[in-house]
Amino acid sequence: MFNRIGAIILLVSDMKESMKFYKDVLGMEVKQQTEDWVEFSKQGTVLALHPTNEKKKLTKNISMLIGFNVNDLETVCSDLEKKKVKFHKKMTNEVFGKHAIIEDPDGHLISLAEMVPKEEFKQIPYYHGFAPE
Repeated sequence: MFNRIGAIILLVSDMKESMKFYKDVLGMEVKQQTEDWVEFSKQGTVLALHPTNEKKKLTKNISMLIGFNVNDLETVCSDLEKKKVKFHKKMTNEVFGKHAIIEDPDGHLISLAEMVPKEEFKQIPYYHGFAPE
């Protein structure tokens, strides 16, 4: 059901301060950045920063998301609902694909994403390669 950890996503109260720490203090390279998302990557491991909606100090149960990529999010969500897993965010369609957030027994948030394949990875509609004439 779960392929691999797709990202470690840290919820932060101050994006500018956190980005400065990871970029300037720890020397991590920015892979992708928007107003509400900064992604650092090193050898395939992704660490991302995302602002929390709360302006007060974060509690330990909502200070981090573990992100999993899945192949069929609708089926995964259906299976998790049958198992009485609590959803923090029901499945929605996003620009990047389908997304849901569940909670573990302690209230830690776990992000589940079915990513839309990038164009360069899609199968071309005709045979491409070496063939005898």
